Amino acid sequence: MSAPTLAVFKLASCDGCQLTLLDCEDELLGLASQVEIAHFLEASSAVRPGPYDVALVEGSVTTPADAERVRRIRAESRSLVAIGACATAGGIQALRNFADVEEFRRTVYARPDYIDTLATSTPVSAHVTVDFELRGCPVDRGQLLEVLTAYLAGRKPDIPNHSVCFACKRRGTVCVTVAHGTPCLGPVTHAGCGAICPAYGRGCYGCFGPSGTANLHALIPLLRRDGLDRRAVERLLRTFNAPAFEEELRP
Repeated sequence: MSAPTLAVFKLASCDGCQLTLLDCEDELLGLASQVEIAHFLEASSAVRPGPYDVALVEGSVTTPADAERVRRIRAESRSLVAIGACATAGGIQALRNFADVEEFRRTVYARPDYIDTLATSTPVSAHVTVDFELRGCPVDRGQLLEVLTAYLAGRKPDIPNHSVCFACKRRGTVCVTVAHGTPCLGPVTHAGCGAICPAYGRGCYGCFGPSGTANLHALIPLLRRDGLDRRAVERLLRTFNAPAFEEELRP
């Protein structure tokens, strides 16, 4: 019986999530002995055509070519997992969704007519069916290994859906909002980072996107109470997962 095949693809992104996979080092060596890595250009130029048992896709869809490519990847993959904030929410580049991309193109490029781009940056799930979304900017290596192991073993990934506040309590971190009045997105952000920022006295920036029980409508008045005006709250929410938080704010 042949080994299951794994493919890793990149769309519009910074490569950080792929680097997280490479940073697994010893674990990746063990994984490589159990699967055939058929496509992973960050690690090797050797490419085997599909179909693939599991495909990891990093990055958002920002061009017509991206949209066509992700449809081909979906057609060649038994299971498709979107990894990282770009692939699950559109990423930092989705800030274009709130502005005029044509104005950006004219301002940034000497020959804007050479640039073939979409007006928006969208997650993979906006274009094809996704079997699982792994949040984070970048993703957590432990969660990434859990998702890979689960799909290769034919089971459901065991990824918690609680908020960063839960992680703070587990590591004994004093709440930065209660203790110091620091604006923090921890109550509405998906856990996975280990609550790193609050552990160092900083508010959560929402790198892992909205949690399963996010209540932004309740949090925003608290952020305003902590001294943020409407514009400052908007800036806090419009970072790595801006479209996802925007979706949570809709009635």
